[in-house]
Amino acid sequence: MAEKGNIYRISGPVVIAHGLESPKMYDVVKVGKMQLVGEIIKINGDDAVIQVYEDTSGLKPGETVENTHRQLSVMLAPGILGSIYDGIQRPLDKIKASSGDFIARGVNVEAVDTKKKWHFVPVAKNGSEVKQGDIIGEVQETGLIKHKVMVPVGMNGKIDKLKEGDYTVTDKICGIIGSTGSKSDVSMLQYWPVRIARPVVEKLPPHIPLITGQRVIDTFFPVAQGGTAAVPGPFGSGKTVIQHQLAKWSESDIVVYVGCGERGNEMTEILTTFPELKDPKTGKPLMDRTILIANTSNMPVAAREASIYTGIALAEYYRDMGYNVALMADSTSRWAEALREISGRLEEMPGEEGYPAYLGRKVAEFYERAGMVKVLNGKIGSITAIGAVSPPGGDISEPVSQNTLRVTRVFWALDASLANRRHFPSINWLNSYSLYMDDLGGWYSENAGKEWVQLRTEMMGILQKEAEINEVVQLVGYDALPEKEKETLDIAKSIREDYLQQSAFDDVDTYTSTKKQYIMLKSIKMMHDAEAKAIDRGVLVEQMQKTTAKEKMARMKFVKEADIDNYFKEFEGSLSDFESIESGNK
Repeated sequence: MAEKGNIYRISGPVVIAHGLESPKMYDVVKVGKMQLVGEIIKINGDDAVIQVYEDTSGLKPGETVENTHRQLSVMLAPGILGSIYDGIQRPLDKIKASSGDFIARGVNVEAVDTKKKWHFVPVAKNGSEVKQGDIIGEVQETGLIKHKVMVPVGMNGKIDKLKEGDYTVTDKICGIIGSTGSKSDVSMLQYWPVRIARPVVEKLPPHIPLITGQRVIDTFFPVAQGGTAAVPGPFGSGKTVIQHQLAKWSESDIVVYVGCGERGNEMTEILTTFPELKDPKTGKPLMDRTILIANTSNMPVAAREASIYTGIALAEYYRDMGYNVALMADSTSRWAEALREISGRLEEMPGEEGYPAYLGRKVAEFYERAGMVKVLNGKIGSITAIGAVSPPGGDISEPVSQNTLRVTRVFWALDASLANRRHFPSINWLNSYSLYMDDLGGWYSENAGKEWVQLRTEMMGILQKEAEINEVVQLVGYDALPEKEKETLDIAKSIREDYLQQSAFDDVDTYTSTKKQYIMLKSIKMMHDAEAKAIDRGVLVEQMQKTTAKEKMARMKFVKEADIDNYFKEFEGSLSDFESIESGNK
């Protein structure tokens, strides 16, 4: 039975209600005549402080508040994939169909279609013992993903009356008889509170990289499957472009993209382009394995705070089926701003720059829900969390960036000056780092090439040496440099322009396999060695600029994967050009 109270005070999205009997933290409530969705975030004596996920314009003191006695939860069932939700899992396409282009206040639309029938195929047997998390059947949710129907958390016993058939998500598919003889009905629909992490058996150490096809990431700053990465950068530095590329190309089974407080035109681009994209490996629509959560900057601030939790809860559900999930949060700065605004309305003591004192804990709680884990049914699944941060003016010394860097193990430092020079991805190779290199080195050596780690170390050394030489150049000029240092600058330029720079809009260059990356690295190393030998013979760097090998190296990133082996042989042959150049020292 719902318990009702009355509105006492309204402050933006924060409402104080009197008279709710036995309210509990994080209970969802319906506020006012329009039944606006809200959540209890503080209890002070007889007063319940509620954050409302919708615009509170027009609310008046004295209107009723109704307690649902359920925490803010996500609906978990077949039909989630391919959906576009707002921050509290309301499907935007259904809202548009019912109330037009703008979300009407108080609209109540179910997250999944409860009338659609799905063909359920059992994988467990009647009478068999099952425990929480065990897979009892499958549904072909999309052309790419099989939905594994699991025993709800907290339920154990013997399966009763399980059979194949066409069911809606609310239909009973079987019963489970507990040890005491009690019987529970099981359907394909479950609810899970978004702020509570789903249980796992064991968290596993990272050892497999999340291959993204972006050379600067895979080679120099890789993130592990189940890892965490931060992408701080100023306005216009390419955060969203990188997030898009990772969503399209990363080797994950499921992609959850949370647009948290981003500008409306950016989210529009995502919502219009994603449904048209094809999965590069199967040719089927990318939306068949994607969930989009759209919460733009003009939407209510409280829903922005909830959107991050909605995204990670959906990611955990598919992880528990044994899938590898990539979660993109763009941007966590807007989420932190929502925390700051709500904290201010609650009159809490502010911390640094006005953010709540518990900001660090909130950020850590979110990223700690990522990881490669052994789930309850014994399968291995993972969530890789990649969060964009938008520090004001690009200053990463501000609290959100610093708290994020404390808990994430990969830092992709976006550089506006690189973006202005049209160098994408605009990840600064001198400021970025990955703490997964030692964990992933064995995988790269075994699967990409034995010399991978050595080549990567040598190429990074050349880029660092370039930075040192450039400081000297500013003092004495380029012409005063010895030829060996000129050659270092020449090879560093090749690494930057022929390898690290990558076009997201070119059909070939947008994605590079680890095999092709290894061949490209090897080619740069071979050219470096050939140039060094030529310099020892007295050849000038200027003389080596017009060789065929240089031209072929510049074109290598546009060579199709199927043709790269033959192209590499041609490149090897062209290295003899360096031997035929006559000495420039006379």
